[in-house]
Amino acid sequence: MSGPDLRRAAATRALDLIEPGMRLGLGTGSTAAAFVGLLGERVRDGLDIVGVPTSEATRLQAEGLGIRLATLDDLPELDLTIDGADEVDDQLRLIKGGGAALLREKIVACASCRMVVIAAAAKHVARLGAFPLPIEVNRFGLTATHRAVEAAVARVGCTGPVRLRLDPAGKPIVTDGGHHILDAHLGAIPDPDALGAALWTVPGVVEHGLFLGIADAAILAADRGGQAEVTVLGSLV
Repeated sequence: MSGPDLRRAAATRALDLIEPGMRLGLGTGSTAAAFVGLLGERVRDGLDIVGVPTSEATRLQAEGLGIRLATLDDLPELDLTIDGADEVDDQLRLIKGGGAALLREKIVACASCRMVVIAAAAKHVARLGAFPLPIEVNRFGLTATHRAVEAAVARVGCTGPVRLRLDPAGKPIVTDGGHHILDAHLGAIPDPDALGAALWTVPGVVEHGLFLGIADAAILAADRGGQAEVTVLGSLV
């Protein structure tokens, strides 16, 4: 099966969690976009929900599908967030931020009673870190912050380059919040909690892509002989 098929299978299973009147956090990325697309179909059929998007891209998609939207200022407490992940381990620790929306994604997820991850099963890993860890940083003092992040990473025993993320034109990307992204290419993260704590000692770090103790469950779709097999880590209730 193709990646889009697996993403759709995971997103379809997540739709079973949606009830009328829910306040939903709407994630960012290809798998979250598959969920928003399916949600839009349900909304056209009469489902009444309100969504809080985690990025401008998701906002534009949801608006185009007629999904009623609000902000966290309007709805500071949400029932459920559905979002993708770049990696998820057995303890439901995540790396997120491949789409450069990690700050808003974490704010929305932490404002929710539950967060459920949807992903292809290939995103399920024994140890986090093969996917580069995104770190959102303030543009002011970028060089100093970059050096301090490298030192923080080394201090907890991680190795690998920390690179500024560039757009196709070779310019630093700018997030929806007006920040830059550093990607830490670490290969493996032996202690995600220690790394997360070390990154918070750097004043220029706005947010990091380690989502620790936030996700309640992950819906994972795998190809089994040309059919999608969906499994769940954690609890959906």
